Amino acid sequence: MNIGILYAALSFFCWGLFPLYFHAIGQVPALEILAHRMLWSLVFLAVVLTARSQWGWLPKVLKQPRVLGSFVASALLLTANWFVYIWAVNNGHVIDSSLGYFINPLVNVLLGLLVLKEKLRRGQWIAIGLAACGVAWLTWQAGQLPWIALILGCTFGAYGLLRKTAALAALEGLSLETMILFPAALVYVLWLTSHGQNTFLSSEVSTRWLLAAAGPITAVPLLLFAAGARRIPMSVLGLLQYMSPTMQMLLGVWFFHEAFSPARMAGFGIIWTALVLYVIEGWWSNRNAK
Repeated sequence: MNIGILYAALSFFCWGLFPLYFHAIGQVPALEILAHRMLWSLVFLAVVLTARSQWGWLPKVLKQPRVLGSFVASALLLTANWFVYIWAVNNGHVIDSSLGYFINPLVNVLLGLLVLKEKLRRGQWIAIGLAACGVAWLTWQAGQLPWIALILGCTFGAYGLLRKTAALAALEGLSLETMILFPAALVYVLWLTSHGQNTFLSSEVSTRWLLAAAGPITAVPLLLFAAGARRIPMSVLGLLQYMSPTMQMLLGVWFFHEAFSPARMAGFGIIWTALVLYVIEGWWSNRNAK
């Protein structure tokens, strides 16, 4: 139990520090960072799979078109999520990106209702309604939808839904997704190189190392998360997951000095209230079931 909590907490702690990493390579265009993240992730995962002699699953998966199709879809969702997050951090929207991961659990509940035909309890309906009110308030205050938060929350929620029903475990699934994304990333980097726009070649050595580090920086938290999820109850995992968006929001306010007006804080407060209600309702329901 304790080692599982440690693994999960470390994964969320790493994700909470992501804005600092992307800020350090902020001079690199978001699309190029995304491409390097795909390339170096596959390199790192290939080393891990080779060290563990864990390639036996690949020939079997290549003979299953339905499995491949589901991972193509999850890879595209992951790409969209990564790109919007990188762009948001490097363009002064760290707080908006943190909101996306605050609302993600409620998006998961809504997807369960719409896609898996799950029935929602009264407390879950109230939590979703409150969150919708918070989004509506933020929309009215800003004069536009909080599209960054909504895209991040919805893409990661849909990605989680596909991975929930996937035929592969975390390491194999992430490896297959990066294999699917690798050709497009490689072609883009080669195109940049042929046009003299490859920042990796023209930047300082420190930036090159940081871009190459995208592989382990991407994969290690995911592997820690998978290891922790196997060892602890979902209720504990659900509470720990708020660590990373909380850290990101605090970084946005204190480190990046983004505006956080009282009106904006009120919208966040409504959504946080919805999350607290969601957690308490889930805990109470589990307690009664036991």
